[in-house]
Amino acid sequence: MLKGEHMATTTKPKAKSKAKRRSPKKTLVIVESPAKAKTIEKYLGRSYKVVASKGHVRDLPKSKMGVDIDHDYEPHYISIRGKGDTIKELRSAAKKAKKVYLAADPDREGESIAWHLSHILDLDPKEDNRVVFNEITKDAVKESFKHPRNIDMNLVDAQQARRVLDRLVGYSISPLLWQKVKKGLSAGRVQSIALWLIIQRENEIKNFTPEEYWSIDSEFKKGRSKKFKASFYGLNGKKHDLPNNDAVQDVMKRLDPKGDFDITKVTRRERKRQPQPPFTTSTMQQEANRKLNYRTRKTMMAAQQLYEGINIGKEGSQGLITYMRTDSTRISIIAKHEASTFLHEKYGAEYAATKPIKGKLPEGAQDAHEAIRPTSVFRTPASLKKYLTKDQFRLYQLIWSRFMASQMTPAIMDTMAVTIEQNGVTFKANGSKMKFDGFLKVYGDGKEKDNLLPDLETGDQVKLVNSNPDQHFTQPPARYSEANLIKALEEKGVGRPSTYSPTIDTIQRRYYVKEVGRRFEPTELGEIVNKIIVEYFPDIVNIDFTANLEGKLDQVEEGKENWIKLVDKFYRPFSTEVESATKNMEKVQIKDEPAGFNCEICGAPMVIKMGRYGKFYACSRFPDCRNTKAIVKEIGVICPKCHEGQVIERKSKRHRIFYGCSRFPDCDFVSWDKPVGRDCPKDGHFLVEKKVKGGTQVVCPNGDYEEPAQK
Repeated sequence: MLKGEHMATTTKPKAKSKAKRRSPKKTLVIVESPAKAKTIEKYLGRSYKVVASKGHVRDLPKSKMGVDIDHDYEPHYISIRGKGDTIKELRSAAKKAKKVYLAADPDREGESIAWHLSHILDLDPKEDNRVVFNEITKDAVKESFKHPRNIDMNLVDAQQARRVLDRLVGYSISPLLWQKVKKGLSAGRVQSIALWLIIQRENEIKNFTPEEYWSIDSEFKKGRSKKFKASFYGLNGKKHDLPNNDAVQDVMKRLDPKGDFDITKVTRRERKRQPQPPFTTSTMQQEANRKLNYRTRKTMMAAQQLYEGINIGKEGSQGLITYMRTDSTRISIIAKHEASTFLHEKYGAEYAATKPIKGKLPEGAQDAHEAIRPTSVFRTPASLKKYLTKDQFRLYQLIWSRFMASQMTPAIMDTMAVTIEQNGVTFKANGSKMKFDGFLKVYGDGKEKDNLLPDLETGDQVKLVNSNPDQHFTQPPARYSEANLIKALEEKGVGRPSTYSPTIDTIQRRYYVKEVGRRFEPTELGEIVNKIIVEYFPDIVNIDFTANLEGKLDQVEEGKENWIKLVDKFYRPFSTEVESATKNMEKVQIKDEPAGFNCEICGAPMVIKMGRYGKFYACSRFPDCRNTKAIVKEIGVICPKCHEGQVIERKSKRHRIFYGCSRFPDCDFVSWDKPVGRDCPKDGHFLVEKKVKGGTQVVCPNGDYEEPAQK
């Protein structure tokens, strides 16, 4: 046999084929955000895969009403545009998974997201695949997976009812506003109330009549002791007002400036100042606005980041605060115990309250979650500062301090009230001294200064050093700030914690209101829209009606009210109002104001028009001539960057004032604070004018120089 033949007929033995190892199926967990997914996956381990839906995956269509009014207000949901790839990835992951859990946020909206996910993934809503946790910590997350539940349809229905009601209102009134006023306008339940409140306050200011009144502030002295201040109280022991200068002169004639004044009463007391409860969503928004100057959107963005998880070094990604959408001041026993342990170790037993303060829930509060607090009080703001952005740190410090203060003892003040008399004229002086700082140790507001009076007793005599009569006039109520507006909406039971931020954002984007000195003023457009809604849709701006509707939505959540009946009860009379408005509402003509100069392109007069972002110059021959110009306001300062252009006042898309160069885009100078036209004497940087409490202050942006504040 030839060698080649032998080779051809010989077969090699088959190698044993290696069996392919299939990786075990993982349990899929779906949350809303990638940051939350990253934090949770670390806690659950390798047998879990955590992915993000990136918010809602289904909603009502934008192009039409999307609610079948004739068939029990059935909503027609569609996949949100741009979410196709996300939905495809979620479906693929769900098919490969051993089990799917839906871990969206623990509120109505989170429940709604979970319900929509169950539909697109063909999950059984009655299956126990819903997990919720109030804080993103290892213990809380792991514990929640021991107690899965099915989707709570009462929560879903409450959210669905709100969504349908808002769609019926918005998509019924908005087209009318487009036809009768101008395109791009909108109206909604909560935003209409917010706008109405701002306009009502503006009307109060316009109709306010100042009233004159006077005060007499005096200084007294006992022997060689320090001078102390006292104010006029009344005549013959009774309170007496000073409406004018004649009344002041009558009092002054009674006084003998060189004679003795008698101390007729000295009252010493101990006054306790109680801490405030931990934050709810609205109180956090208000305090962040008041103390940190944060807008509501900025506060909620930073809070969301702190809740979802921040990488803090060796511990990895950790949720630092509890869920930030809540109207409850309730605190878990574990959190109270941890706070007490920290206070005993850090400050001593005298600072730890045995019965911490309990907050009073606002009317209509659901009390579904805990208050906003740190997930561990041992993560102090100082220990986390290097891991947080400036905005995150300041908000975390506020939340941590407020919670710790709520678990502490009251501050104790020694107070002293003194009554001074001569010839039937009564003055009163009040003094105080801190005896024990209590909760102010961690949550002071800088106003806790001692106001000491000399050691006085009944029967003592003092001398008058000087008297200063002063004229005053009563002031109108202040315009709403963000904090004031949120407080007003909450007190009146309008809206819920999650609605305040988008409501304020909407009325600004629509240019219904503008911010001047961090206070809201209605625009001409806002006045027009409000007038229409008040006239044709009075229930929409009826606070009691809207608050009652919010209460009914809460009853849907509790299973006490049918959402379809609730919507029907609202829509039947509302649809009649829409029909009436369609027939009777006249077209509103917003007249163009003459600009006072001509178009440089065609020579026609220029006019001032109202646009989406405010007023602007346009040619009166529009659309034949499309020349437009921004309305700019020069502040009389040369640009500190190019030294050629003028610094002008501009507005961002959110109507926030900033300052830029008139030569833009050739010069890109920009500043949020107003330049004053002078340079810092220390480092040469241009100086700016900042708003401070009670006035303005010229400072160097680098922090090297500041001048005294001016009223």
